[in-house]
Amino acid sequence: MAPQMVDLSEQIADVMKNQFGLKPKQPAFMYRKPYPEAYDQIPLPHRYKLPDFTKFSGQDAISTMECISRFLIQCGDAAGIDARKIFLVPLSLSGSAFAWFSSLPRNYILIWADLEKQLHKYFFAGVHEMKLTDLTEVK
Repeated sequence: MAPQMVDLSEQIADVMKNQFGLKPKQPAFMYRKPYPEAYDQIPLPHRYKLPDFTKFSGQDAISTMECISRFLIQCGDAAGIDARKIFLVPLSLSGSAFAWFSSLPRNYILIWADLEKQLHKYFFAGVHEMKLTDLTEVK
């Protein structure tokens, strides 16, 4: 945008604010990545083909442990570097899980352990593994 246009729009906004008490609309939401932009520049392994990731929505019976385990297996060779995993993880999220990831503050996730911790913290359902004694009580 030309410098004159920026100055003019700022002047108009100032007049609207000062004379009429109106503020210009701010964008309601702009997508931002919760990891450093440099992660987007880290190359994937040579001849790497993006997998069709199993989606985790946080709304189904899939646990966070299963979600993470599947994701890491599907990443294959790309799972060797934290930044690559963090870059790829949004491709495995959908629904409320993707909304959660998108709502994290900019540069909030720096290492894979942080992402795992936050995912478990937000989506862990508290479901415990059944024991043999639990099964014997079922009639």
